[in-house]
Amino acid sequence: MQTKFELAILKSKKDYENALRRMEEIFEAKPNTVEGKEAELLALLIETYEEEHFKIDLPDPIEAIKIRMQEMDLKQKDLIGIIGSKGIISEVLNRKRKLTVSMIRNLSQSLHIPAAVLIQETFNNN
Repeated sequence: MQTKFELAILKSKKDYENALRRMEEIFEAKPNTVEGKEAELLALLIETYEEEHFKIDLPDPIEAIKIRMQEMDLKQKDLIGIIGSKGIISEVLNRKRKLTVSMIRNLSQSLHIPAAVLIQETFNNN
């Protein structure tokens, strides 16, 4: 069943819901067809609406480090070459020491944590 849908900026929850319904109908449209082009534009409209109305905050930097350590099966000692000595690692993970630019760079590269997540710790009063 095809719904009548007019492409326009999504300004309300009802607009958003209608856009989602229409996207379901044309989701498998072939590229470079009328419906394929409509699906591309609709995806952008939906994404814009969701970014504005369903914003997800960045995770806490220390929690992000701990989660990534768990995912990678790392112990504190495994961070010695990344953050510094065992004492410094312990202080950072217990929020007694702030991350430095060097630590942020190393953590981002080694643990693949976006720098934006790690930088916020430096500017927050924890």
